[in-house]
Amino acid sequence: MSLKLFDTVPDFTQASTEGDFGLYRWAGDDWVVLFSHPRDFTPVCTTELGAVARLKPEFDRRGVKVAGLSVDSVASHRAWASDIEQTQGVALNFPLIADEDRRVSHLLDLIHPNASDTVTVRSVLVIDPAKRLRLTLTYPASTGRNFAELLRSIDSLQLTETQQVATPADWRDGDDVIILPSVDDETARRLFGSWRTITPYLRTVPQPGARR
Repeated sequence: MSLKLFDTVPDFTQASTEGDFGLYRWAGDDWVVLFSHPRDFTPVCTTELGAVARLKPEFDRRGVKVAGLSVDSVASHRAWASDIEQTQGVALNFPLIADEDRRVSHLLDLIHPNASDTVTVRSVLVIDPAKRLRLTLTYPASTGRNFAELLRSIDSLQLTETQQVATPADWRDGDDVIILPSVDDETARRLFGSWRTITPYLRTVPQPGARR
């Protein structure tokens, strides 16, 4: 299947470094980041897993659970985890799913035949508490992922989920935001009080709830 934004991500159960991993059971009511790797013992992915392990407190603070996936076995994953701790200076602190039969890779459309017909591409799926796909990022094997950008995107998703705003280019948590064009001035006045009008369709306002 080919998942598109706001599609429901299907449930699955697969072995992992933390035992049987059932996506829905493990996720509960939290947001989820699921990111795939072509195989174990690859250099770029080794640095990425270390980066995510270091950033886990930031994901936790946002109510986001993180899991990795690779097409190798649990035994291989555990051996790779030792390498990650030795080379990156941080232990693996989230589940790494073993997708030897590539069942999950095919279910989530993580194998792109023009890149490789046997291993997953390096994709990131952000899944909301309703199990809907909210963001995807796919990188080639040669380019390491930017997890600061992923955290920034999650901040935007979580803010715009509850407020009638959008975030502009290069926005970071605490910056001004854009009032949705669908919000008329009367409603905007009730929600935000005042705002800056740049054009009738571009109105900016301090981020709701931001610490100044």
